[in-house]
Amino acid sequence: MLTADTICPPPQMPMYPLIDTHTHFDDASFVPDRPEQAQLAWARGVRHLLLVGYVNEHIARLYQVQKELNQLATTADPVPKAHVALGLHPFYIDQHTEAHLEALAAQIKTTRPIAIGEIGLDTFTTDMKAPDMVAKQTRFFHAQLDMAVQYQLPVLLHIRKAHAQALAILKKHAYNAHELGGIAHSFSGGEQEAKAFVKLGFKLGVTGQITNPNAKKLRRAIKAAVQEYGIACLVIETDCPDMLPVMCQPNHNETVEGAAAMTRNTPANLTWVLNALSELLNCAATDLAPQLWHNSCYALQCDWAYPA
Repeated sequence: MLTADTICPPPQMPMYPLIDTHTHFDDASFVPDRPEQAQLAWARGVRHLLLVGYVNEHIARLYQVQKELNQLATTADPVPKAHVALGLHPFYIDQHTEAHLEALAAQIKTTRPIAIGEIGLDTFTTDMKAPDMVAKQTRFFHAQLDMAVQYQLPVLLHIRKAHAQALAILKKHAYNAHELGGIAHSFSGGEQEAKAFVKLGFKLGVTGQITNPNAKKLRRAIKAAVQEYGIACLVIETDCPDMLPVMCQPNHNETVEGAAAMTRNTPANLTWVLNALSELLNCAATDLAPQLWHNSCYALQCDWAYPA
């Protein structure tokens, strides 16, 4: 049952077909109400969502949740189609082993996920900046990029406080995002970094952080990338249960009539990302939504038809 802290009303706009390109909807916080949240997401336009991996121990959970959601999709109350991406997240590098890399490669070969991710580099904390940690992250990043080339799959990048290093690796690696697709998930860099990732062929993943008017660096970067490359360079995502749109957060929910202060993000809130991006770019949602859909399909190398 949906409870008071799980619902944030959508913006006052029509609902458009959307693809949530990055979720952790398999997270344990969704156990009590995942079916209801999935139905709500559908009602607000979400037609596909990605369940994105980050540690070896949750790979089985990803596939179990995908199975549950796709079984629900055949019932009278539709839910978004779920897809799995597999990867070993750089922030959890101390948990990863060589055996996990081998298991990942075997799983990719067997089940062929929609993408490899989330992978990359993260030097957000002092501990993560330690030379041995950076070296291990870099090695795992290379190994997973190799898998993407081997199996011809797009990658979902997690890059935090390490954009220059990641760009240097990507420029030298055989992975070609222009051919294989790919997304710079939850992009957090500056203007030049945004344009550099797009130039390499990646789409920039825009989250609920774009709803925060104080996220000035991010908003400038997105606008700069669009000015250079057009809205074809963007996709949207919730990254739920993280990246809660600002209007759904405690002490901010008064901006939305009837909203409840939430403690987690949900796929249904993707409409707020669309709304904020539409306002930021001064682009009508009726034009932006289908373009974002096609951008997502390109980034994920899918051919999902835009619903009529």
